[in-house]
Amino acid sequence: MAKATKKQALGRGLSALLKDPENDIKSADDKNADKVVGNIIELELESIEVNPFQPRTSFNDETLRELATSIKEIGVIQPITVRKLDFNKFQLVSGERRYRASKLAGIEKIPAYIRIANDQESLTMALVENIQRQDLDPIEIALSYQRLIDEINLTQEQLSDRVGKKRSTIANYLRLLKLDPIVQTGMRDGFISMGHGRALINIENQQEQLDIYEKIIGNSLSVRDTESLVRSLNNKDEKPNIKGSSASSKNEMPRHIAKGIKDFSEYFGAKIDVKVSSKGSGKLIIPFSSEEDFKRLKKLINSEE
Repeated sequence: MAKATKKQALGRGLSALLKDPENDIKSADDKNADKVVGNIIELELESIEVNPFQPRTSFNDETLRELATSIKEIGVIQPITVRKLDFNKFQLVSGERRYRASKLAGIEKIPAYIRIANDQESLTMALVENIQRQDLDPIEIALSYQRLIDEINLTQEQLSDRVGKKRSTIANYLRLLKLDPIVQTGMRDGFISMGHGRALINIENQQEQLDIYEKIIGNSLSVRDTESLVRSLNNKDEKPNIKGSSASSKNEMPRHIAKGIKDFSEYFGAKIDVKVSSKGSGKLIIPFSSEEDFKRLKKLINSEE
């Protein structure tokens, strides 16, 4: 704890330079630029604006609150990265979760690594930094790749070098953007995996694509099951070889249940399983990952009473 506090204190003296109009830094060649650019300095949160190039569009409220609690206790250990816009005005390049959590924690200042960058450089840094994160969903990654291609005029080969990924990997992500928006949303929400999405890409008819998507959700189909269904649809003479689904091929999920199960899953924030008998009766299975998750589900159910 002491080490983190000491490390954050290193840039406090330099912060005064940024508030002196006579020493305003607009480029890396300006006077005192070497003291500020590339160094960690404490900045006031009110002097920082969010990055319009940020590819992440949603932030989990619960994890933000947890991070805010941690910041209250030990501070921001890893500095954010900002670029200088104008006098005492900065824009986030990376670290928006830390920035948001610091505001929640009521912190007035945050340690920041300062860069001088134009719009294109800022976009590149923000997108590449986010692509390297482990918690982005496949659609967020695909959209980031597409923005780098469209807005910076990169080829897939150049993009491969820039982000350190194989060209084939990039191509597989970009193909996901051809999926129906409903299917893309299902992938972003975690109802289906990237493997499911890659199988569905081979279905050109949009309605057929959505029909199989509903079967994946309703019957908890694996990627292999989905691939088998897609092959059977593309080859009418081939019968799907589906194993391990929650409903047998003789007792396919009724359409009204397949549609409704998505609403249940979205409400509970978990992938709800369903088992249906041949008579139409059945049961819902609501999974939970921990005691806290169980209490969250219980609170949701009690709130409806």
